[in-house]
Parts: sequence; structure tokens; C-alpha cells
Amino acid sequence: MKTIAVLIYPDFQLLDVAGPIGAFEMPAREVTPPPYRLKIIAREPGLVVSSSGAVMVAEGLGDPGEIDTLIVSGGQGTKGAALCRETRTFVREVARTARRVCSVCSGAYVLAAAGLLDGRRATTHWGRTRHFPKIFPKVKLEPDRIWIRDGKFWTSAGITAGIDLALALIADDLGEAVARATAQELVVYHRRPGGQSQFSALLDIERPDGRFASLLDWVRERLAEPLGVERLADQTGMSPRNFARAFRAETGITPAKAIEQLRLEAARNRVESTAESIDQVALLTGFQDPERMRRAFIRAFGQPPQALRRTAKAA
Repeated sequence: MKTIAVLIYPDFQLLDVAGPIGAFEMPAREVTPPPYRLKIIAREPGLVVSSSGAVMVAEGLGDPGEIDTLIVSGGQGTKGAALCRETRTFVREVARTARRVCSVCSGAYVLAAAGLLDGRRATTHWGRTRHFPKIFPKVKLEPDRIWIRDGKFWTSAGITAGIDLALALIADDLGEAVARATAQELVVYHRRPGGQSQFSALLDIERPDGRFASLLDWVRERLAEPLGVERLADQTGMSPRNFARAFRAETGITPAKAIEQLRLEAARNRVESTAESIDQVALLTGFQDPERMRRAFIRAFGQPPQALRRTAKAA
């Protein structure tokens, strides 16, 4: 039985912990004897308050050598945890003997602060991917990944991606069949299609207070039409050059990438919820050419439109 320890701290994100624990619970229904012993640990044992106000009961840090897999949660309290010398020392000690050291969401800050991710590939929540490289330039951050493995170190994107990470760890231990059965019990993807850019790319301009929020609504009503930078700039009353510069500065992506994401959002909805042909969907959402839409789907979701439609029908 492998010991999986989840490290928490004040103001941790509850789902960063509950998601993986829920996943690791399931294989006991498929495998005998139960493969995992789960425990919650913290620098100070007892009740630990999450950012939501809900509490979890944690054991002390204990013996680092007893841990097979360490998972560091993320949350609003990450900064304090990363600055804590005792926490960093413990994580480094675990890394010397544990088979795997992992993080969910901003828990990557704790691993990076301990020096464990220097020169390694890693990811974190999309909302932290501009700040993280400034603090930890030696880490090879890949912001669009749901999870990444580099040697014994596994990092994942935000919050629910902890479930994706747990499924990957279960597959690594017990095989794809058990991981697939676990995903079915949890009613989640066994392998989530696409990277986290599908969630992050539009959120900056979807904010009600965002400078280009009204433009987003205007564009959604005209996806089948040509939507070049000149037309978008005209709609905002700006010159094309100033518009492109301002748009990228606020959202982190180019206008062309934003339009593609909007079209992908609409196209995926039509593919999964209507009986329209793939050619019709391509026309109605502005891709025009179904092959162009297919390539965009594979880049964004990891699957062509037809595969997503089959999955939606089977659900």
C-alpha cells in the first residue's frame, strides 16, 4: 500500500485536495488489496482552514521517508507556504526519497521555491503563468498543459486539474483500465481534451470590467463574417496598430487568436449539441473550410470535431 500525502496550509484551495483524494479513493473498488493509504499533512497538525472557510483535519508532517507520493495543494495561501523555511525543507527531504513529488495549481510555487523545479518542465494555473516565470526564471514553464511529468516531479494546472493529475498517477501505478474506470466513477474525462488555454484565453476579455468586453459580445454575433484587425479596430474607434497593441497588452493574446478561440467555443458547442454537418458548422462559425476547423480543433482540444461529437453522443 502506497502512502499518498497531500500537503495543505492555511488558505489552501479545498478542491485541490478533495479532487485528488476522491480519485485515489476509487481504485480500491477495482484492486485488492487497496493500493493507497491517504493522509492530509500540514506544518501545524489539527484543523486547517481553507480559503472557502471549510476546514480539514491534518496530521503533522511526519517522517518524509514514509511518503511514496507527495501532492502539494495550491490556493491563496501559497505565498506563505512557499516562504516557510520548514515547509521548503520538508518538501526537499521528501523529494530525496519519494517516488513522486507533485503539485496542484499554484502548489508549483512551493516546489519551485524549494528549488525542485529548476531546469525542469512544469505548469501551474493559467492565471499565474505571467507571474510565475518572473519569480522562477529557471523553471521551464509550459502554460497550456493540464499536467506535466518531468522525472519524479509532476505539476498540474488549476483546481480541477488535480483530478486529471490523480488519474495520470493512477494510470502510472495501476494501468489505463483502472484509471479509466476511476474516471467513469467520477464522471470526468479519462484524458481531458486540449490544454488549459481553452479556459484561459477568453477570460480576460470576458470580465465585465474588461476594456474589450463589449467587443466580445459584438464579435459573437458575427462569427461567420470576416473579422480582421481593421474591422475590430473600427468597432472600438481605434487605429489597427493601437488596437492590436492594446488588445494584446490587456488579454495576453492577439486579436486573431481571440477570434479563433471564440469560433472554437461556438463550433464545439454546435458539434456537441446539434445535428448540423461539420461543413455547416465550419461555415456558421467562420472557419469556412472544414479542414481548417479540424486543425484548429486538434490544436485546442486534442481531437477532431467528429471525435468530440462521438464522445458527446456516447455521454
